[in-house]
Amino acid sequence: MPFQRQRNVIHCLVPVVFAMLCSCGSGPSTSGSIQANGMVGGGTNLARAMFRATAVSAIRQPVTTVKMGLATLWHRPREVFRGNLPLDPTVQEAIAETPGTPEFEALLDRRKFPRAAAGSLKWLVDGPGFFNEFDRQIATATSSIHLQVFIFDNDDVAVRYAGLLKERAKDVKVRVLFDDLGSTFAATAAPETLGPAGVVPPDDMADYLERKSKVSARRILNPWLTCDHTKLLVFDRRTAILGGMNIGREYYSEWHDLMVKVEGPVVEQLAREFNRAWRKAGPWGDFGLFRQPEILRRPDPVKDGIPLRLLRTDPAEGRHEILDATLLAIRGAKKRVWIENPYFANDDIALACEAAARRGVDVRVILPGRGDSTIMDAGNLSTASDLIQAGAKVYRYPGMTHMKVMVCDDWACMG
Repeated sequence: MPFQRQRNVIHCLVPVVFAMLCSCGSGPSTSGSIQANGMVGGGTNLARAMFRATAVSAIRQPVTTVKMGLATLWHRPREVFRGNLPLDPTVQEAIAETPGTPEFEALLDRRKFPRAAAGSLKWLVDGPGFFNEFDRQIATATSSIHLQVFIFDNDDVAVRYAGLLKERAKDVKVRVLFDDLGSTFAATAAPETLGPAGVVPPDDMADYLERKSKVSARRILNPWLTCDHTKLLVFDRRTAILGGMNIGREYYSEWHDLMVKVEGPVVEQLAREFNRAWRKAGPWGDFGLFRQPEILRRPDPVKDGIPLRLLRTDPAEGRHEILDATLLAIRGAKKRVWIENPYFANDDIALACEAAARRGVDVRVILPGRGDSTIMDAGNLSTASDLIQAGAKVYRYPGMTHMKVMVCDDWACMG
């Protein structure tokens, strides 16, 4: 009997250019490496994170907790029942609007997706592409460095960047946001490759970042054990970097992944997103959103800018823009649907791809040859089998690819 596809509920921020849920970290370590917290320390931190995800979330974020609870109660049973019923891929009917055309953008506007804003793009592929640019942005920032990640790990790479941020906080405002459960779980897992000798992983990265420094660090709480998967770095409110990479050794040198550097007016939207997340993660929680946000200066226009549309998933707010736009693009594709993703577990997207392949579209999917989640690997195999039967081509990347990218005709999304 094939494994049923499974989905998880998360928040994520992406440019259309998108993101989907993933585990984003190695499994629990059994190597005893000093690159991870020990069993006692890790267990204590996990217990604290669970307490913050339940009791503290309910107090600080009562509105979000109620909304997320209702969303979870609505979506989870539907997923279970739908995953155990026969599904016909022909229900994914093709649409006339071709992705990459003005007609498709007009369709997204009519469906009330966020409006596009101008910006420039620079692709940052793998650890060298991203972390070298990250180094440059940290070194040249003149007023502010704002970071939001799913995982701020505690290995040697994360400790190095914590040190850089602490040093720069002497001159510029440095704010760091990271997902509480995501970072806590990651701290219990050692990287696959050994780091330099003598590195002792901090027990608490928030405390480590703020200790003897001017860095401000906040944890993103996890009501109903949901996670915020956003990776967004904003420098001087002029330049932003976002995509799939967190701060840790996996992303630095072990996995295949992608970030994108953006400049121009679109950065104003990204700066506002960070500002909102920062206020919500503060001591006032949901009530902090009633406070007057910081006044943000509009970034200067960029030469040869292109329209970029920022999409978000937030079940508590009823926003499923990433999934909805992805499905529209696949249904509208006439020539190609090319996807690379480590966690191909959404029934609707898989069915839309199967339907596209059956109508003659060139559907290609790249999955990791060896992922970071045994459950997701099994789900990928089940999905791959169905895609191949429908006429799609499925490839295995030699190792772990953490990229979440899609090209439909002349329209692309990443996250």
